[in-house]
Amino acid sequence: MSKPLILVTNDDGMFAPGIKALVEVASQFGEVVVIAPDSPQSGQGHAITLTSPLRLNKVDVFEGIDAYECSGTPVDCVKLAKSVILKDRKIDLCVSGINHGSNASINIIYSGTMSAAMEASIEGIPSIGFSYLDFSFEADFTSCKYYARQIIEYTLNQKLGKASLINVNIPKLTIDEIKGIRVCKQAEGNWTEDFVESKDPRGQSYYWMTGEFYLESKEDDTDIWALNNGYVSVVPSMHDLTDHKAIPSIKGLENSN
Repeated sequence: MSKPLILVTNDDGMFAPGIKALVEVASQFGEVVVIAPDSPQSGQGHAITLTSPLRLNKVDVFEGIDAYECSGTPVDCVKLAKSVILKDRKIDLCVSGINHGSNASINIIYSGTMSAAMEASIEGIPSIGFSYLDFSFEADFTSCKYYARQIIEYTLNQKLGKASLINVNIPKLTIDEIKGIRVCKQAEGNWTEDFVESKDPRGQSYYWMTGEFYLESKEDDTDIWALNNGYVSVVPSMHDLTDHKAIPSIKGLENSN
């Protein structure tokens, strides 16, 4: 049997330590092709490039693995993988990351890492986004590789069933400290932003955004609870943004005329 074809991407760029760790794990299970942004793209969400041309540059970064830098967003990377680099080939799995910082709760909306995985799932490719709750460039990815290996192997062997998009967050703990994996739901929460104003040398105002995360969910079956209590959180996600529970409450609009 031929090896599974695994697409690896991220939002931190080709030379981020997280993607190196993910390539190391993914290459144990199949043929790996890497397409990643040529510069950091954190917080880009599901942005795509429409007003400028996209460029791909093949780079020699991972021994024995085809890798391409893309001038666009993480979602652009997946689109080019599907339509150009891997055209007419079946991609068995897309893995995105390993992102520096949390993509739990509402952070999934802003995440370039998860948007790349989501774009692949829209294309019918089973997809996993990995994030590590450590912002340091010198972060130790040992525990991440351990759990990424488990989750990728399970996905390839057992399939995901009805789940085609998985959001994985790993706490900043050692393998011995992590209690295991919790399959859970996305916590409800939001960011309250503030903008710090300063002046440039010409006296013009500019702003830096800051913010604080507020958790609304108190249940013990959410990703935030899992991470706060020493578990790897695994959340099956989706791209249907319909609020199905709200439909009956606004059905009256159909008779408003």
